[in-house]
Amino acid sequence: MNFDFIEQIPVFDTTFYRRLITNPSIWLKPVLVAGMLLFSIALPFLPGQRYYIFLLGLVPGIFFTIALLRWPGLGLPALIVASLFVPFAIGTGTETSINATIMLLSGLIGLWLLSVFVKRGQVNFVKSRTFRPLAIFLVVVVVAFFVGQLPWFSFARQTASISAQLGGLFLFFLSAGAFFLVANQVKEIRWLELMTFAFVGLGGLFIAGWLLPGVGSISSRIFQFGAIDGGMFWTWLVALAFSQALINTKLKWGWRFALGITVAATLYVGYFLNSGWKTGYLPPLIVIISIIILRSWRVGLLLVLGGIVVIPFLISDAIETDQYSYSTRIEAGLIMGEMIRTSPILGFGPANYYYFTPLFPIRGYAVEFNSHNQYIDIVAQVGFLGLLILFWFLFEVGRLGFQLRKRVQSGFEEAYVYGALGGLAGTLAAGMLADWFLPFVYNVGYTGFRASVLAWIFMGGLVSLEVITRNRERSQEPSNS
Repeated sequence: MNFDFIEQIPVFDTTFYRRLITNPSIWLKPVLVAGMLLFSIALPFLPGQRYYIFLLGLVPGIFFTIALLRWPGLGLPALIVASLFVPFAIGTGTETSINATIMLLSGLIGLWLLSVFVKRGQVNFVKSRTFRPLAIFLVVVVVAFFVGQLPWFSFARQTASISAQLGGLFLFFLSAGAFFLVANQVKEIRWLELMTFAFVGLGGLFIAGWLLPGVGSISSRIFQFGAIDGGMFWTWLVALAFSQALINTKLKWGWRFALGITVAATLYVGYFLNSGWKTGYLPPLIVIISIIILRSWRVGLLLVLGGIVVIPFLISDAIETDQYSYSTRIEAGLIMGEMIRTSPILGFGPANYYYFTPLFPIRGYAVEFNSHNQYIDIVAQVGFLGLLILFWFLFEVGRLGFQLRKRVQSGFEEAYVYGALGGLAGTLAAGMLADWFLPFVYNVGYTGFRASVLAWIFMGGLVSLEVITRNRERSQEPSNS
C-alpha cells in the first residue's frame, strides 16, 4: 500500500521542515520580533523571577538552537558545561527538579530525532554491537513498568505515584539516549576533544577549589550540587585526565604535567579531605590500576603484587571509618533479597520497590529505604533479566574499547580509549558503593543525573571513535580500479 500521500499533508511534508532548518533566515526574524512583543506584553503579568529568567533566555536559546543545527556536536560540550554550572531547575523537590541537564539533553535528543525525520533517507544510523543490548534493555524496562502496575504486595500502603514511576522510566531512557546521541552526533575528533578537555579543565578547577582558598570561594558557588558530589564526576575526571597524561604523547609536557597534578590532587582530596565518602577515591584508584594493567601487564602485575598489601588496608579502613553505614547496607541488601524473590525476573518496575520496603523491617523499624547498591536497585526495578542485559551492554562497551586500542591513532584517540576503559571499570566499582550511573528516583533522582550522565556521554564517545576509525580505514583501502 502506498503511503506517499501522507507527505502531501503540510505537517508531514519533510521538504517544508528541511527548508526551515537549512534556511533559518526565513523564520528567525519573525520569531524574534514576535517573541519580543509577547515578552513586552506579558512582562507585567509574570508571577515570579523564574519566569523572567526563562523568557530572557529565549533569545540566546534560539541562537543556540540555530548553532546546533549547523554544528550538532556543539550540544554535547554544552551539556557538560550545563551539568556542572547551570543552576536552573523547575520543581518543588531536590530529587525531582527538572534541571538544566535534563532539559538540554531532552532538547538535543529531540533535535536529533527531528533531523532524522527531516532528512529521511539521507541519515545513516551508526552501527555498533553496543546498540542491540541497550535497545533490548529499554524494552525490558518498559515491560517492567507495566509489570509494576500489578498488586505484588496487598498489604503495602501504596505504590510509587505514576509520575514517580514515569520519572524513573524517563531516567532509564534519558541515560540510554545520551549514549545513542553521542554515538550518532559526534563525527569528528575535534568534538570529542572539546568534550574531554572541557570536562577535565572544569573538573580541575573544582578540585583546585578544595586546595586554593581564593579559588574555592568562587568554585563552591558556581559548581552545582548533584554534579560534583556524584561518583561519576570523580571517576571520569581521573579516568580522562590520567589517560591523557600517561598516553597522549602529542600533548606538550606542560599540559601532561598539569593533568597529572589534577589526578594527584583529586585523589588527595578524595582520600584525605573527603575521606568519609569512599566513592571519591576507591573507584578512581580502580580506574588508574585498570588503565595501567591494560597499558602494560608487566607493570600491572607489579601493581597487583603491591596491592596485596595496600588494598586490604584500604578496604578495612573504609569499613572501620563507616562501620554503621556498612552494616546497615549489608542488612538492606539481605532484606532486598527477600523482597526480590517475589518478582525476580522483571522486578517491581521503576521506583515502586521503595514503598514496599516497610513490609520488611530493617533493625525492627518499618521504614522506607533504598538499596544503596546500584545492582540490587536495578534488579528490584527491572529484575535479573534487566541486570543481565545491562551487563551484556557494558560487556560490549568494554569489548569495543579493548578492540579499538590497536586501531585508533596514537595521541588523543589512544588515550581516550584507555580512559574510557578505565572509566568503565571505575563506574562498575562505584555501583557497589552506593553510587549511581542509573539514578534512583527516591535517592539522588534527577539531581544526581547531572553526574551520572557523564558515564553515558563518555562511553558513547567510544562508539563515535569506532565510527571515525572505521571511516578512516575505509578511506585508506586501495581502490579496485
